[in-house]
Amino acid sequence: MRVTIIGGGVLGTSHAWHAVRRGHEVVHLEREAEARGATVRNFGLVWVSGRSTGELEASLRSRQLWEEIGAQVPEVGFRPCGSLTLLRTDAEVAVAEEVSARVDARQRGFRLLDADAARAINPALRGKFLAALHCERDAAVESRQALPALRERLQASGRYTFHPATEARAIIGTRTVDDRGGVHDADLVIVCAGAAHGGLVRELVGDLPVRRVRLQMMQTDPLDEPLTTAIADGDSFRYYPGFAGHALESLRRSESQHPVAAEHHMQLLCVQRTHGGLTIGDTHEYAEPFSFDVDEAPYAYLVDVVEELLGRRLPPVRRRWAGVYSQCLDPDQLVQRSRCDSDVWVVTGPGGRGMTLGPVIGEQTADEIGL
Repeated sequence: MRVTIIGGGVLGTSHAWHAVRRGHEVVHLEREAEARGATVRNFGLVWVSGRSTGELEASLRSRQLWEEIGAQVPEVGFRPCGSLTLLRTDAEVAVAEEVSARVDARQRGFRLLDADAARAINPALRGKFLAALHCERDAAVESRQALPALRERLQASGRYTFHPATEARAIIGTRTVDDRGGVHDADLVIVCAGAAHGGLVRELVGDLPVRRVRLQMMQTDPLDEPLTTAIADGDSFRYYPGFAGHALESLRRSESQHPVAAEHHMQLLCVQRTHGGLTIGDTHEYAEPFSFDVDEAPYAYLVDVVEELLGRRLPPVRRRWAGVYSQCLDPDQLVQRSRCDSDVWVVTGPGGRGMTLGPVIGEQTADEIGL
């Protein structure tokens, strides 16, 4: 089959990967010279630990796919680093105890560790915390390197053509017309436009049950020692559905978040890039119109938290940025997959799970539409 894919982010590229791997010919359009949305403005985390029960199987499958892709394309930087959620209060420890005793704890790779055992896994953690929830299944990829590396491998197949800085303007049947006057005939069109819910997407399927979410993040200069796992703080329990339960309800009743964390709907996530710098975040803003500037208070708060957990000063912050992603309104829905014509599909809305779930969403689409 001839497949046109619109959108060069992780979802579009994952769909292209599966289509080419299954023997099809792909033309791939991206309106920017290079993907610049949520795909590259994230941690690069393949995050299994906090997924809901309904997402767990898909998350584990996606991690497997990332590992397979990493073996074929080492430049994506796949690392099975795992994560440590660092616990600073007895109520947070109680949440970790509860989830570690559940039937799916082995699938998630959960182990509750005391502080010394956590430091044995990640010696950079010389700061203050009581215990840690270890998740062996969590992993990382290099979000700014992954897509160019995947495209290079796809181009070597001879069945993949990438058109950067080329915006799809209209889809007539399965013919795509771009803003450069190009016409791309295909048997199938898949639109993965990310957080661009208007324009062509609205023309095709109207208003979808999705929303946009804005976040702030930052990256430091290289740390002079390895951070052998990704790290999170106990606020991530409040954010990820996999930690819901009686202990979390008790935590919410008994302990308030720090005012800055509460105001900006925050959790700490931190992962070390292959060049040594730390990517640190994040915040969540849900009400549009979003600010066009960034707020300094969350950055200062996150620096304080990471320094407390590491027991040392951080290297200087080199970059700060904001990003916007598309999220399904139904929290139990993995992705919004809409068939707007017999051979035209729109796929969007994975939320902050796009990097984690991109490969499995592409695989599921390919299976569903018979690629």
